[in-house]
Amino acid sequence: MTSLFVIWCARLIISASWTLAYLLIIRRGFLDKIYGIPLVAFCTNISWELIFSFVYPQKPPRFYFNLTWFLLNLVILFQILKYGKHSVRQPLLRRFFYPVFVLTFLASFLLILWITNEFPHPRWACSAYISNCLTSLLFISMLRCRNNVLGQSIYIALLKMLGSLIAFLPYLLTNSVPFFTLLAIATFIFDWIYIGLLYVRLRELQFNPWTRF
Repeated sequence: MTSLFVIWCARLIISASWTLAYLLIIRRGFLDKIYGIPLVAFCTNISWELIFSFVYPQKPPRFYFNLTWFLLNLVILFQILKYGKHSVRQPLLRRFFYPVFVLTFLASFLLILWITNEFPHPRWACSAYISNCLTSLLFISMLRCRNNVLGQSIYIALLKMLGSLIAFLPYLLTNSVPFFTLLAIATFIFDWIYIGLLYVRLRELQFNPWTRF
């Protein structure tokens, strides 16, 4: 009974953290007229949610969480299509933004599907944790490439980190799957690097990190 209660609490914390992170990303995206998730990370995330909402739907309540995140990602997709081309600094990428985006999505979808079928036990885990780790690394890259804080806030970074930490916690505590433990440690390190870099950049641009949602 106690273990079941802990599992449900963990699921609620993960779901609440990532849902709030999505909502804040969407809010900042509309305020700053930009998309707030690295492009490749967005493609892997929405591919995962698409696959585990419709191709291999999980049992409730996970199905409802996946579907909620998929629908929120559709709003971010709108922001990418509306603002993406104008937020890219490289002229060549700006010129071919939409074809590159479509190819990136197709490649991400096929990769997540391949990982899902190649490592099926549990079917969802390997692709989810790899995508999560990649997302953390790409947030650092996005901050460095943009050299600004548009679409970003310290609360988004903290909520993403909290959800990831709780999601990885069983493997960190038991070391039952060493590969997942390694991904957990790498994700945690990348998240804190991003939080630190973002905090410094916010201060450099004279933003108060704690009042900028």
